[in-house]
Amino acid sequence: MFSSTYFWPLLLLPHAAAQSTAKLSWHPPVASWITNLSDIINGTGTHGFIFNSSKLPQGTEYAGTYNWCNMPHARLESYPEVSQKYELDYVEVIHRHHKRTPYESNLFPQEVPPWSCTDTAFSYASGPTGPQAHHPADTSLETSYHPSNPFIAPVTTNWTCQFPQITHGGLEDSYQHGRDLYSIYHGKHAFLPDLDDQFIQFRVTNNRITSQVAGMVIAGMYGSDSLQDLDHSLGVLLRVQPYPIDSLEPGYPCPTAEDVYSTYAVGSNNTAWISHLSAAKPVFTTLDNASKIEANDTDWHVSFDHYFDNLSARQCHSLPLPPGISQDTANAVYRLGQHEYSLIYRALEPSLEFSAGSYGVWLAELADNIEKRWHRESKIRFRHNVAHDGSISRLLSVLQVETMVWPGMGAELVFEVYKLRSRENKDMRNGKRWVRVLWGGQELISSNPVLGKMHLVEAEVFLDYIYAFTGEKAVKVKAFCESK
Repeated sequence: MFSSTYFWPLLLLPHAAAQSTAKLSWHPPVASWITNLSDIINGTGTHGFIFNSSKLPQGTEYAGTYNWCNMPHARLESYPEVSQKYELDYVEVIHRHHKRTPYESNLFPQEVPPWSCTDTAFSYASGPTGPQAHHPADTSLETSYHPSNPFIAPVTTNWTCQFPQITHGGLEDSYQHGRDLYSIYHGKHAFLPDLDDQFIQFRVTNNRITSQVAGMVIAGMYGSDSLQDLDHSLGVLLRVQPYPIDSLEPGYPCPTAEDVYSTYAVGSNNTAWISHLSAAKPVFTTLDNASKIEANDTDWHVSFDHYFDNLSARQCHSLPLPPGISQDTANAVYRLGQHEYSLIYRALEPSLEFSAGSYGVWLAELADNIEKRWHRESKIRFRHNVAHDGSISRLLSVLQVETMVWPGMGAELVFEVYKLRSRENKDMRNGKRWVRVLWGGQELISSNPVLGKMHLVEAEVFLDYIYAFTGEKAVKVKAFCESK
């Protein structure tokens, strides 16, 4: 295995002056209860992290409060100010979809109570474009079963949900997310224009849940009246890359990154990984006895991902925990999940190389978007991506966030690019740019000294940092992925 401090600079030439500005070495996260195995195993509670509602308890401060069910995002009331001498030039948002049902692989053999989704509707309808084209009917899908189908899984009989799908509560959270973003970037900054593909783009992954969220976010931003007045009959365009090369999910092949992952993370023999699983055996035993999951079912015991998804999805939707699983046990699962994400994406040195390889293409696209807007080669001023926890985690890893957490539902990163206002800027075409990164609505703090607190980092420095990992047009990523 190559180390991150050795492999990238040696194999590929850095962009511009990256050698002097971008320090590619891994910088560990700050020590916290999340990185402390003793606290994870012997502790209690969730250290103020919330797992049971999209709404915060009365009196709880929104900014900085971890809420798995509905993570904090940029919101007008807690939005950090920037000096008035700067104005926005470009914004790119990426966030995880909002709360959903569990994945089918994470359901228990005897799941109770049943999941009901009769209060939601989603559609796969499509239609031709053009002035003479016929419009499709307004359709929605309903999960149904026929008694003659012998392959019905007993656990899901008569359920009305897909696994996964965004729930009623998740759709409402998505709508509010859109309203909050619009209040900042249209209301406060007067930056976000009317809904027009020339200036605004929305992007999703091939997983249908991101499209479900995107529709509600856009409705929250622009309202139903604006959407009905669109010129094209099929509504707002959601851009998506083909699954085998999708950089947003990510879906592109990178065997070298997978090899790196296999040396230290899920399924590996890494000491830190094995140690936390060994210490957590009593938790697994309690969970297995209650859920009827077999103790030799490898998928459920190489990490706490399956149990975490099942229990957190229940509690986010006010469903009771299964008999035999107490809140103390659920809290232990939530602590262990946070610890695992720290190990995978920040606490162990290979995490930087893995994340840069497996998510570098999207980062290279982001850098290219910033540069094209900067040099007026693109009219697009606002891009919005709806992605997954693995997308956000990899970005936090490459940015070397100071404290790594498992990005919950709706977890958001915003990349804001600023320029001097016209009265301050003598060179309007090629004037300087600065990048600010918001994580959960607040300025991200990186352990890497090149980035530090990401309040108006010079764009050249930010781009050099990204390109040092990715190269322009992600040429370094492709070379890395094919170097196996």
